[in-house]
Amino acid sequence: MILINAKMKKRLIAVSGVVVIAIVLALAFVGSGTAAKTMSVAEAAENPQAGQKVQVSGNVVPNSYDTSKNVLTFKIYDPNGSPEQQLSVRYEGAAASTFGNDVTAICTGRIGDDGTLMCTELVTKCPSKYENADSALTVERLLEYGNEVTGKVVKVAGEIEPDTMKAAGQSERFYIKGNGESRIAVVFDGPLSDEIVSGARVVLTGSVDESGKFQATDVALEG
Repeated sequence: MILINAKMKKRLIAVSGVVVIAIVLALAFVGSGTAAKTMSVAEAAENPQAGQKVQVSGNVVPNSYDTSKNVLTFKIYDPNGSPEQQLSVRYEGAAASTFGNDVTAICTGRIGDDGTLMCTELVTKCPSKYENADSALTVERLLEYGNEVTGKVVKVAGEIEPDTMKAAGQSERFYIKGNGESRIAVVFDGPLSDEIVSGARVVLTGSVDESGKFQATDVALEG
């Protein structure tokens, strides 16, 4: 049995206290180095604080995005602020199928010396939208019309064909199919909600172009 005298006990308590303080300080230091500071588009654009990890949310400026060698560049703006106040974003990675014009983009990363947000985490959000399919054409009926409906605004309902979804700006966004083997390519550069995935039933508004592709102006879940 080991006996600890009062003097040794005090030393152990003191040492334990120092160890606890050191751990707390270490955790605080690590946390301060990894936590992202939330900033608005205006704050990030006007006071970039180069090198600091930040998280900025905004809507994608229409037609501002470009993909080259798996690097996505685009600009975001605050829908509740000035549309002219914009922040450039650079993201190394493939854009999600929900990415598109005016979609909400939550960007986390560090701002470079040139004011560009070097994004390492990109999350896109789009509100759910539903459309009644009662007045919509089926894919089969749309194709039967042929050139008669070319350039005319119509609604068509169908199922998103599995493994055909792509990000905006890559020619066909996805294909929709009917009950049989009928299918048609859909071109759409707008935002898609998280629920619009392979196999989902959708209602599209738009027109068939001369190449036979459906140029959609609106994509909603069938409901």
